[in-house]
Amino acid sequence: MPVMVQIENVTKTYGDGFQALKGASLDIHEGEILALLGPNGAGKTTLISTICGITQASSGQIRVGGYDVVTEYRKTRSLIGLVPQEINLEPFERVLNTVKFSRGLFGKPRNDALLEQVLRQLSLWDKRNSRIMELSGGMKRRVLIAKALAHEPRVLFLDEPSAGVDVELRRDMWDIVAGLKQAGVTIILTTHYIEEAEAIADRVGVINKGEILLVEEKAALMTRLGQKELRIELQTPVEALPAALAGRGLALEQGGRVLVYTYDIKQERTGIATLIRDVTDAGLVLRDLQTKQNSLEDIFVGLVTEQEDAA
Repeated sequence: MPVMVQIENVTKTYGDGFQALKGASLDIHEGEILALLGPNGAGKTTLISTICGITQASSGQIRVGGYDVVTEYRKTRSLIGLVPQEINLEPFERVLNTVKFSRGLFGKPRNDALLEQVLRQLSLWDKRNSRIMELSGGMKRRVLIAKALAHEPRVLFLDEPSAGVDVELRRDMWDIVAGLKQAGVTIILTTHYIEEAEAIADRVGVINKGEILLVEEKAALMTRLGQKELRIELQTPVEALPAALAGRGLALEQGGRVLVYTYDIKQERTGIATLIRDVTDAGLVLRDLQTKQNSLEDIFVGLVTEQEDAA
């Protein structure tokens, strides 16, 4: 797929010396959904603001659709739709006029049918003549999304779009995202709702302390770093592991009632069959067995912890 957003060795240092981005490099392909994960203060919003031209990089280069975001700002900005974290809307303006104005800012011709479609998708059509100040917080968030889509962007940034919104809006938003992806729109999502990234993203990027730790296909990441746990519930709890089970990588949990065995799903042999036999031979009575696949959240937390430990 062609590269839609190209980020090359971008840094951002503020006046007080704080370095928010440290040599970030990343290619984002046309028509993909990239989930950018990171804790608070990791640099997610700074990176998005720099791509959108809201903040200027201290060094490095960013291109959107082949255009430089600094020297060809008008061209790049017309390609981008941004749904920011903060709700910043004119309180006395009406919903429809707000969305129309956003489309007009980019010199797009009038298209009432398109705006109606967007507002209906976001359950805003019935509120089109309401003033912004009359809307709930969730409805205002919907207006932000409508504004971002009004000029038919080719790249859509969703910066923590699910923060503080209701389940219905979240469902509507992901339905729209799926439709935009089918139309070839590139979508970059930052979120704390890791299960959403796991559900809809094509690739996952992890950023922490201004550094991009990795960017990888979601399925490949889950396979490469994923591990499984075998949880063995015992009929009777034990205070310590029997000597015969020492060195097998077992951990005791829940007051000695559960044995936990972690294994790599890439290995041809997991050792589970031998382990079960050894547990039985050690005189332990099994009550239940469960397996658990590592989630994307488990992997994300592990990567961030690993970086912090190495610092």
